[in-house]
Amino acid sequence: MIGRTPAPFPTRAQVLAFIQASATAVGKREIARHFQIKGEDRVLLKTLLRTLQDDGSVERGRGRRVQPPASLPEVTVIEILGPDSDGELVARPLTWLSEEAPPRITLQPERRGHPALAPGDRVLARLTRVAAGNYLGHTLRRLDPASAATIVGVFRFGPEGARLQSIDKRARAELAVPAAETAGAEPGELVLAELLPSSRLGLKQARVIERLGDSRQPRAFSLIAIHSAGLPIRFPAAAIEEAAQAPAPRLDHREDLRAIPLVTIDGDDARDFDDAVWAESDPDPANPGGWHLLVAIADVAFYVRPGSALDRAARERANSVYFPDRVVPMLPEALSNDLCSLRPGEDRACLAAEMWIGDDGQLRRFVFRRALMRSAARLTYGQVQKAHDGAPDDVTGPLAEPVIAPLYRAFATLAAARRRRGTLDLDLPERQVRLTPDGSVGAIEPRPRFDSHRLVEEFMICANVAAATALEQRQRPCVYRVHAEPEAGKLETLRDFLGSLGYSMPKGQVLRASNLNQILDKAAKTPESRLVSEVILRSQAQAVYQTDNIGHFGLALARYAHFTSPIRRYADLLVHRALIHAFDLGPGGSDSADDDRLGETAEHISVMERRAASAERDALDRFTAAYLSGRVGATFTGRISGVSRFGLFVTLDETGSDGIVPISTLPDDFYDHDEQRHALVGRRHGRLYRLGTGVKVRLIEAEPLIASMVFALLEGGQNGEPRDPAPRDRRSRRP
Repeated sequence: MIGRTPAPFPTRAQVLAFIQASATAVGKREIARHFQIKGEDRVLLKTLLRTLQDDGSVERGRGRRVQPPASLPEVTVIEILGPDSDGELVARPLTWLSEEAPPRITLQPERRGHPALAPGDRVLARLTRVAAGNYLGHTLRRLDPASAATIVGVFRFGPEGARLQSIDKRARAELAVPAAETAGAEPGELVLAELLPSSRLGLKQARVIERLGDSRQPRAFSLIAIHSAGLPIRFPAAAIEEAAQAPAPRLDHREDLRAIPLVTIDGDDARDFDDAVWAESDPDPANPGGWHLLVAIADVAFYVRPGSALDRAARERANSVYFPDRVVPMLPEALSNDLCSLRPGEDRACLAAEMWIGDDGQLRRFVFRRALMRSAARLTYGQVQKAHDGAPDDVTGPLAEPVIAPLYRAFATLAAARRRRGTLDLDLPERQVRLTPDGSVGAIEPRPRFDSHRLVEEFMICANVAAATALEQRQRPCVYRVHAEPEAGKLETLRDFLGSLGYSMPKGQVLRASNLNQILDKAAKTPESRLVSEVILRSQAQAVYQTDNIGHFGLALARYAHFTSPIRRYADLLVHRALIHAFDLGPGGSDSADDDRLGETAEHISVMERRAASAERDALDRFTAAYLSGRVGATFTGRISGVSRFGLFVTLDETGSDGIVPISTLPDDFYDHDEQRHALVGRRHGRLYRLGTGVKVRLIEAEPLIASMVFALLEGGQNGEPRDPAPRDRRSRRP
């Protein structure tokens, strides 16, 4: 009988491929079984696995099992980030120590009858690796916010010892802190803590791992938002070192734009300057009434190369996050506040979009250039507007006619084209916090909105369109900024609601932003103007980044990409790299690894953008509550900005801040939540509280640490007819 020929011993590459393809960590037994390794060859396998570990090709998991580097354990705690552009729920590992970007985790749908997971929720999940950097997650158990790996809270002493009061609005748990785990924290301090293993009986225990400062000081409000959102605040040492060694810009093979008086125009509180503008009448006789524009953008791609430590840190953050008293930057300060900031009078590397537009505001042609520039001035929106209105100062005086006047004339041409194009015109007010020298809140007021703001916006939009068009023409992958038209269900709800107010929307044809603008124009001088704006805003899809171009509904543009802010947005850096590659503009262009994961990166930065916006909003709410905490009992006017089964949300006219009117404080009645009408309606007396209605309220509570404000309704609402009893599942609680 002839014996069976033993299987050949696998190569290093074959074993590594098997480990990488496995959905979970694997042990020596599974590898041996797969490759039919027996007898003395098992010793060779053990030696090979040790070699793979030593050179970093694999890492040791639980139970002597091995897995690809930076892999996640099979069971781990994850935090929900939110739905991606396809509606799939994505998450990130709560603990991630690698400098590499964390892997993508896609959650399987929750079981029927279980409430949906929301951004910020934390769960214990079983993970299956489906590809490099991609996992499928299955929820094993939901975790209380207080059961998460880290907790932000206020430290205090009581009769029973040290305690930590969580500041999470959803679960204000109290935790016991053992005497040996206080880290020297003082009563009233804001601290970061981690949960300790404890028995089921009594309070859960926590260990203080970082003291963040006095919880009563305004600086605490941003810190709470930062830590609650899990924003990374420290750069890896390798990224800091790369930024510190970045060379000063030189002319080399760049074009010299230093003689052109480019200027930056930003807010008073701007911390980085990444775009500069210039315009002149097009001297080409073939383009009468046309304009020659320059938009110069900091050349971040020259300093942040694909795959570098700086790149990994920037990708993880995806954007800078701005708070009233600080910024959490996407790049270290050596770049964001120095070499990549277009400071006046200093040579700076830039990527310039040179554009020519016709007298109709249409983009005729463009060129992208890698250049060296020198900003002629750092201007603010207010300065530029005053100069245009005939009140220049010492800085803008010499620039008023040669620089500022052409900018405004070119802007007028672009603005006219915008109006003809029919972009969605929802110019809603934005509030800003004014801090005093000691860091306390001096005022909260609407952010002024000048034509100078719109001027810069139109120049940036023009450059963004040029970037997207250029990459499309060169057939290069591009991260587009897309904005889908409203979903059919939301659109039908909007149509019904506007119809109840006497406004008609086109049916049976493609909806355009201009259709909505016509309604906004009709409502502009009516009492329901704010209401109409609010419901149209709520019907809109969220703008996201993706590699498939579907256009931008709100801007009424067929193609659009973010090009103008690479200091603070990773999306813009990706577009710069793509342009550098497409036009062969030197080092720092995109590579095949960049291109291969571009779709995944687009999803990641969309999620991180939502995280940043949530953190900024959270901090602003806390600053606002602190500002109004001294005015408890005062009365304010405002408008109903939200309606729910448990009450009304009111936005104050004075500060733009939001608070809730609990349903229990409304005049005695049973109230039904009418979702279609965006209203609470009393059954017995028919009183109607509708979105957008003007009201007068009294402030009865303002808690800065939990960003909570509670109002009592004094005046407002509309009298109506009593309602028939509503279905039980839509019945609100009785006051």
